[in-house]
Amino acid sequence: GKDDVGLNLACVKAHERKGNYWHMLPEAAHARKAIWDAINPNSGMRRVDEAFPTALRKSTNETEMKIVLRCGSIWQVVGSDNYNSLIGSPPVGITYSEWAVANPRAHAYLRPILAENGGWSMFIYTSRGYNHGFSTYEAARTDPKSFAQLLTVDVTRCIDQEIIDSERIAYRAEYCEHDGDALFRQEYYCDWSASNIGSIIGRYVEDAE
Repeated sequence: GKDDVGLNLACVKAHERKGNYWHMLPEAAHARKAIWDAINPNSGMRRVDEAFPTALRKSTNETEMKIVLRCGSIWQVVGSDNYNSLIGSPPVGITYSEWAVANPRAHAYLRPILAENGGWSMFIYTSRGYNHGFSTYEAARTDPKSFAQLLTVDVTRCIDQEIIDSERIAYRAEYCEHDGDALFRQEYYCDWSASNIGSIIGRYVEDAE
């Protein structure tokens, strides 16, 4: 549901302030599959159609994954793998989806644009160890002007406990006890300390801690 929150927030913000808004994923090809063409399994509708109803649109460009709204704002899906081609554009709002596996330089080069025009950025992702995703979370958590929230499956309650328990068993069976448990904690509990699969050194560092 993280992306659905980001999409709906962008639609609201686009009607509050006219401007360019981006939903950025690590790769443009990934963005098309995960956002532009993605169908919400709960409703049977495309995610973008739920967040941006056709009644609010002036035009839709399927090739560029771009929606021009009647209010004058433009919303578009882009990839951080090609951030150099985006520099110079004037977005006032960027949602960085799957930020933990995205290119961190994308935000480094785009943040001056947001600073100049009073824009905002939103980061939604699952933890992938102590990388830039962790640094972003810690920076927001300690900044009184920012908002940070870590939601585990116990908090969201979007999956029944019986299924969660069976998933833990399945992860351990497929990836061995240590790696399976680490991957399970990462995906369901956003555990920063869970070492990445195949990381031999990470495994022993975690055990030592």
